[in-house]
Order: sequence, then structure tokens, then C-alpha cells
Amino acid sequence: MLASNLIFKMKTIKILFAAGALALMTATGCSEDFLDLAPISQQNANNFYKTPEDMKNALTAVYGSLQYGGQYYSSMHIIGELRSDNTEITNPAAGADQQAVDDFTNVPVTSISSNTWNAHYQGIQAANILIDKIQPIQMDAALKARYIGEAKFLRALMYFNLVRIYGDVPLVTAVINNPQEGYAYGREAADKVYEQIIADLVEAEGALPFAYTGADIGRATKGAAMSLLGKVYLTRKQWTLAAEKLKQVIDAAAQTKYQLRPTYAGIFGAANENNTESIFEVQFKGGSNGEGSPFSNQFAPIGSGTAVVAVGNPLGQNIPTNEMYQSYEAGDLRRDVSMATSYILSGREVKHNYILKYRSTPAANLDSDINWIVLRYADVLLMYAEALNEVGFTADGPAFTFLNQIRTRAGLPALSSTNANPSLRITNQTEFRLAVEKERRSELAFEGHRWFDLVRTGRAIQVLASKGMQAHQALFPIPQSQIDINPALMTQNPGY
Repeated sequence: MLASNLIFKMKTIKILFAAGALALMTATGCSEDFLDLAPISQQNANNFYKTPEDMKNALTAVYGSLQYGGQYYSSMHIIGELRSDNTEITNPAAGADQQAVDDFTNVPVTSISSNTWNAHYQGIQAANILIDKIQPIQMDAALKARYIGEAKFLRALMYFNLVRIYGDVPLVTAVINNPQEGYAYGREAADKVYEQIIADLVEAEGALPFAYTGADIGRATKGAAMSLLGKVYLTRKQWTLAAEKLKQVIDAAAQTKYQLRPTYAGIFGAANENNTESIFEVQFKGGSNGEGSPFSNQFAPIGSGTAVVAVGNPLGQNIPTNEMYQSYEAGDLRRDVSMATSYILSGREVKHNYILKYRSTPAANLDSDINWIVLRYADVLLMYAEALNEVGFTADGPAFTFLNQIRTRAGLPALSSTNANPSLRITNQTEFRLAVEKERRSELAFEGHRWFDLVRTGRAIQVLASKGMQAHQALFPIPQSQIDINPALMTQNPGY
């Protein structure tokens, strides 16, 4: 369970964000939370940060931004899953904007684009505040370096999300002290943004510990920075660098303690959070003044009453497709841990797909203990197998070993280059690519990876054309509000 000092407090973050306003989030581009900040002078803001405890609170604010609706509370599973072939909206009452993302009809004024943009830049502003304001603070040098490393890991994660969703985005690494300053920032080339992401992660890796104890469990670790850096290299198609970095994560097992859980079911649920397979999770806590997660309610079918989620409203979002259910191989132990196809209501069976991984009994509506797993060790093993294959296919080589580790836990037979069963035989690089894609879909189902995997591998159009995807929709539209705020420097993605 997460230590209390990492739980995000809305009142605290509002005070911290009052230290600087970002023009990228002003006017119609603001969230309500940002708009209701009481303005204070920059002099008072500077006086706010005086002690190591102030900086600890400032860092908590950066972690807390991950809980925003435009980050891991909603947007990242809407984009990562609903946009893909894994899930869908089956009831229009689940939300028109989510339906638009699902159907590839979203436009620049859709709230999901603007909420995602705003929430990530609020988090980046919080990270920039910590990195800037901690410099003159008299405190333990190692702790200061660690705080900066944590903030840079979080900033890198948020920029990684932004650049994958929108492409070229403003690159802001300094504190914006007043709205006028923000007008100087236009869209920066994605390559430049990736340079900053990589630099932040390299620095974070050098500053962060392999593990924490007690109240600090849940913070970003060296292994988290290394794993995210490996994913960045993979996304950039820098195969050798990806393989090298991911192998470092695997080889550091003695320090990180990362290992596959004995059972797939043992990964998920409040009782299993921050386990040895987990690398980084967004922390939530039900019954803690707004710190709970919404997933148990969000993913329960509309009309299911208390049959799927016992407390709160079932919202019918992120419903697994029938094709997703059929995509699992016979005997795959992960399917029935990940999703169900019916529930019992008033003594009768109702046929309806829904996600099981995040099922719990919330303390109240949208108020569960369930964390969101951003990175876990199985992802690292699959990425390493993919990177090895891209460096060069080797029949029954090491890439097979790491891929088959995942399959073995799932109760599936190993793949090989000489298997007598054609469905288990892989003889070339292309076949191995598709095998990794299929394994990632089953292993990481409903964890926010599928859309990004399809875009990263160039397979999105081929897989999602039947859903209505067009080539330009590999990127989301820049929120129209951002273009209206700063038309001189902000441009729209082609096709919107």
C-alpha cells in the first residue's frame, strides 16, 4: 500500500501551482482546477519554497498530477485502449467524447484532447517548479539529487505521453511565472522533445535508488528510469540502444528485485500493488479525500447495477471487444483474469463483456484503492525480445527465451523455429514481430499499451482501418483552444 506522503492532496497542489501560470493552459485552454487558483505575486511564490519539507511537498505535487483526469485517471486508458481494437463504447450514454475517440471521429474541440494536453502541462509545470526552486535550498545533497531525479523521471514520462499522442509539442523546461511568458512557446519538433526525454531519464537513472522502503515505496526508482528509457529507445527504433538498456534492467535483478509473479492473477488488485513485478504505478487510495481511482466504476457495464461493482455507478467505459476475447489462444490463463463476458443480475445471466483487472469494491463512487500500473517487468521482457529481433533474427535465439518466459506463465506452449506445430513455429523476423505483438496484446491487455504499440510498429492502419482510422489519425489533434490562444506559434496536425 502506498505511503501517505505520496498521496496527492488537491489543496496542496493548488497552492504550489499558484507559483506560476502557463499560458498554454490559460483562457479556454485551462482546466477548472487551474482557473480557480488565487493569484499571488512571484515574490510570494519564491518565498514559499524555503525548506526541504517544502520541496518534499512540491515533489508530491508532481506525483499528484498523474492522478488528473487528463492523465492516468482517465485519458491514458481512453487513448491507450479505447482508441485500439481492445475495447469499445457499447452504450452512447458512456460519453460522446469517448465515443468519438473510439470511432475516430474526434476533432480539435473534443474535450479529451484538451484535458490530456492541459493535465500533462500542469504536471510538467509542477516538475519544473521543483527542479528550479530546489536549487538554492540548504538540504542533504543526495536527497536533493534524488528529488530532482524523481521530478525529471516524471517530466520525461509526461513528455513521452505528449509526444506520442500529439507529435510536435511545446518543450517547456523552465518555470512559467506569468501567462505572458507562455506565448513564447510554439510546437517543438518531436526529435527535440525526445532529446529532452532521454536526457531527463539518463539523469534520473544516475540519481535514483534501486528501491525504497517504508513510506517511500511507490516513488520512481532507478529501474523505472531505465525501463522507461528502454521503451523510449524502442519507440525511436533505436534497437541496439533499446536492447542494451533493457538488458541492464534484466541484469540488475539482484538490486531491483524485479521478477515475474508466479501467477498472472497475482499482479492485480489492491492486495498486490507495488509487487516485485511492478516497476512504476500511479498511486491511488480510496476513502482518502479524493485520492481514489475510478477504474472499478468506469469499466463496469451500464445497467449492471451492483453486479459488477458493488458501490457507485457503472459507467460503461472501456468495454472489451468480442474480437479481443477471441484473440486469446486456447488455454491462455490470462483471459479470465483480464475480462469476463457476462454477469448475474436479478438471478439471470446478462451477456456483456467487461474488464476484471481493476475490479474492486470502492469506498464510494469513483473511489477505489486500485493503482494504475505504468511499467512492469513483463513489459520489459517483451520489449527486450522485440529489440533483439529487430537487431537481427536468430532462430531459437535469446529473443525466444524471453518471449517464452511470458508464455510459460500464461500456461501456453513455447514458440520455436523447429516446432512440429505450424502455429507454434517462427522462422523469420516478420513472424517474430507479429508473435511479440500478439503476446503484448494478451499480456498487457487493458493496461494502456495497445494503441501506442500499434502506432509504434506502424501497424495501426492495417489493424484499425475497419474501425475507421485514417493515416493522419496516428496523432491526435492539437486542442483548438491552444491554437486560439497562440495562433502565431501553434499549428494543427495535418488532416484535422
